[in-house]
Amino acid sequence: MSAQGLEVIDHTVHLTHEWINDLTARLGWYSSRSVLRLLRVTLQHLRDHLSPDELAQLSAQLPLLIRGMFFEGWMPKKTPIKERRAQAFAGYIASQMENTDEYRGAEDIACVFALLNDRLSAGEIHDVRVSLSEDIRSLWPAP
Repeated sequence: MSAQGLEVIDHTVHLTHEWINDLTARLGWYSSRSVLRLLRVTLQHLRDHLSPDELAQLSAQLPLLIRGMFFEGWMPKKTPIKERRAQAFAGYIASQMENTDEYRGAEDIACVFALLNDRLSAGEIHDVRVSLSEDIRSLWPAP
């Protein structure tokens, strides 16, 4: 039992740490803060490339705390149409990670996508990948 009686919060914190630790191991980075930043930036940029229906289905499988980061700052009516090329997708993430010494580019984005492959249902991964352009899908390793 949780000391505060708020097991749902304890559980999502635990799951979030599992995701961060898993991604840290995949990346081989030292800074958990940078790992969390990459996860957040990549998920939010992915979010901006998905339809609202696909967003809802994907987010339902995220731990509560990560789901909050996923939707943080999202304003659907103010989300511009994104260029659907891998280079632009990776370039945006690089611009958000520019002060992170460990960041290597597309290979690190692929680590985030591989984490999703392992943590979310195969059906949802398929649906999300199909909704992306073929070029952006090239960044995402096959499950």
